[in-house]
Amino acid sequence: MEKLQETFQVIILKLEANLPSVLFASIFLIAGFFVANKIKSIIKRKILPTSENALTTIFVSQFVSISIKILCIIIFLRILGFSDLTSNILAGAGILTFIVGFAFKDIGENFLAGILLAFKSPFKINDLIETENIIGYVVDLTIRETRIKTLDGKDVFIPNGQIIKNPLFNYTIDGFLRYEFIIGLDYESNIKKAINLILETVKKIEGVINESKQPIVVIDEFAASTINLKVMFWIDTFKSTSKTYHSGIKTEVMQQVLQELMKGGFSLPSDIVEIKQYKG
Repeated sequence: MEKLQETFQVIILKLEANLPSVLFASIFLIAGFFVANKIKSIIKRKILPTSENALTTIFVSQFVSISIKILCIIIFLRILGFSDLTSNILAGAGILTFIVGFAFKDIGENFLAGILLAFKSPFKINDLIETENIIGYVVDLTIRETRIKTLDGKDVFIPNGQIIKNPLFNYTIDGFLRYEFIIGLDYESNIKKAINLILETVKKIEGVINESKQPIVVIDEFAASTINLKVMFWIDTFKSTSKTYHSGIKTEVMQQVLQELMKGGFSLPSDIVEIKQYKG
């Protein structure tokens, strides 16, 4: 603690004795930060519209800006004569050394992970991804974290290191996303006829893929009072990344399947609950 106090006293004395240098260094630092932000803006404005992956451009602009700012801070300290400031502080406080080292370990890990994510490109802006049971659309990638907007509208900031170290699911990378739902029919139903009717209905709905990915209907389970059919179909996520668009197609499919089955005379019973009364 005494070493730190001595260091701060030396800093104050140097600042008082070199007011012109302090003024010049401050102007230089402010100008340097202004230039760094300006370069960041130029990179985004000039490169972003032509880039295949916007996240890479955004990350590079942030990296360049932060690098310039760090360089400006180093020069700022040298102008003031504090080139040995960092080593003096760390030498005077062992506990501070440990804290700073631990903090920079986390920052460094997320920074390197951010570089990998930016250039490996496992996802792009507006891709629907899932990691650690968090599902949402990619909004931004920074030096430290990736921001996604969940399906219920929440903004979640996930450390880049966490994404690198855990499984990542990208539901829109190839443009295909599958939806499914269960519908139960009476045991007396003609299941083969029902399956054909469902397939014909699903294929007619706009937004459902009928070429490379065909709708599928299979028997999923023999439940207590129904034969459960699983209906699976694919949509093209390149047409829209909006969750509302996706949900709208799924809702339309379910409504049309229900209507056509009822028109066809199929019964969709609910679960049967048997209640027995015993006389005492």
